Amino acid sequence: MAASNHEDLIKRIERDLLDSYDEELELEIEDRNPEGLGVDLGASNTDEHKASRMAYFRELFKLQGELVKLQDWVAATRQKVVILFEGRDAAGKGGVIKRITQRLNPRVCRVVALPAPNDRERTQWYFQRYVAHLPAAGEMVLFDRSWYNRAGVEKVMGFCDDDEYEEFYRSVPEFERMLVRSGIKVIKYWFSISDDEQHLRFLGRIHDPLKQWKLSPMDLESRRRWEAYTQVKETMLERTHIEEAPWWIVPADDKKKARLNCINHLLTHFEYHEIEKPEVVLPARVRNPDYIRHPVPDSMIVPQVY
Repeated sequence: MAASNHEDLIKRIERDLLDSYDEELELEIEDRNPEGLGVDLGASNTDEHKASRMAYFRELFKLQGELVKLQDWVAATRQKVVILFEGRDAAGKGGVIKRITQRLNPRVCRVVALPAPNDRERTQWYFQRYVAHLPAAGEMVLFDRSWYNRAGVEKVMGFCDDDEYEEFYRSVPEFERMLVRSGIKVIKYWFSISDDEQHLRFLGRIHDPLKQWKLSPMDLESRRRWEAYTQVKETMLERTHIEEAPWWIVPADDKKKARLNCINHLLTHFEYHEIEKPEVVLPARVRNPDYIRHPVPDSMIVPQVY
């Protein structure tokens, strides 16, 4: 029985590593028809697995095309959008944010991932450092963790006292209602993963040198305090699920399905349409007879190692 569990764990870690490979593949494939590119999906994979991955690519590219339309509509109609991504460590928040922003203009759609507050910020109004990053007209802001840190990690790890915790719950519904009244659309996602899945993903990070940076002492401590995080999460959802800014739960044990489902759901929040653009005509380059291009010294050239 133990050997079977070990083999299953190894297979799941292999699938997690393969998903990392797919991240790079997504960035490389610009065509919306990946079958025609001769992409190597791995000789060791079954035909069924290859088909599943190809179906994922097709759906992802289709949704990303819609995100580009949404971006153009947000900019043209001067919308203001805030999207919060919350969840346990390794729940997949960063993965879906990466897929949303992958092909968008960072001047329209930007990500905010704030570090722990410094000494000065700890003396400010709690929401003050987040307010500075709210969108202007024509912008979408994605918060990779947000003011809900107080309802989660700060409460569990003892970084706030009981009075500060209760004041947060008194303030946050009114804060979000105020944002909505000001014309900002607020969308809140909680990425939900199981105990076993988080365990697997942490093991994957421990054994992958390219992902070890994602593991902090705080992450490891959060693993030990799984039940405490569950309790504060349930309280958070109960006390901040308001009509103006409800919570949406994304089942995230399957990374790829979670990304597709979240992006698809996000698009349904907007009655967007394709913005007509004038035809782009590349102008001819002006050539002046007295122009002389000066050679670049060899000492300035990057060595051609590859």
